[in-house]
Amino acid sequence: MTLAQAQEPWNAPFMDDYLWVLKGDELDLMRELEPKRLHELDEDELLALHRRVRRARNKHVSNHRRGAARKVTKTGSRGKAEYKTAKSRLRAEAFEEALAIVSERLATVAHETAEELKRERLARAQAGRGTGPESVTSHDGGVGSAGRARSHQGTTGGAKRDASSRSQGAKRQAKRDGR
Repeated sequence: MTLAQAQEPWNAPFMDDYLWVLKGDELDLMRELEPKRLHELDEDELLALHRRVRRARNKHVSNHRRGAARKVTKTGSRGKAEYKTAKSRLRAEAFEEALAIVSERLATVAHETAEELKRERLARAQAGRGTGPESVTSHDGGVGSAGRARSHQGTTGGAKRDASSRSQGAKRQAKRDGR
C-alpha cells in the first residue's frame, strides 16, 4: 500500500473489516463513499449523503445498544453479551467511519465554497460595484420622477374612532400640562 492509499480513508484497512457485515442497501450507501464518487458531488449532494449516512448510523447505533441491553439481561454479563452483539457493533462502527468520511469531505467542500464567495465579494468591491457609502452612482440620490401624488388618509377605520383617539390624546396632554 502506498502512502497516498493509506491517507485515503476509503482505502484504510478498517473499512474492509466492516464491509462483510453490511447488507445490500447498506453496501450501496458505502459505495457512494468511494473517493471518485465522493469528489464528483457538490455541496448540496454531499449534504444529502451526509443526512442519509447519519440516519443509518443513528439507526445502527440505537439497534446495537438495544440489542446489547437485551443480551446483557439474558446472559447476565456484559462479556458474554458483547460476543453475541459483535455484528451489530461492527455495523454501527462502519457507519461511524462512513459519517467521518462524508463529514470531512463536506467540510472541505464548504470551505472551498466559502473561499470562492469571499473572492467574488472582494473582486466586486475592488471593481467599485460595492454597496458601501463610497460606491459611485450615476444619479444624485433623489427620486427620478415625481410619480403619482398620494393623499394621506388620516383615518384608522372610522370618523368616530378618529375623534375618540384625538380626544384621548388631548386628555393626556391636558393631564401632563396640569402637573
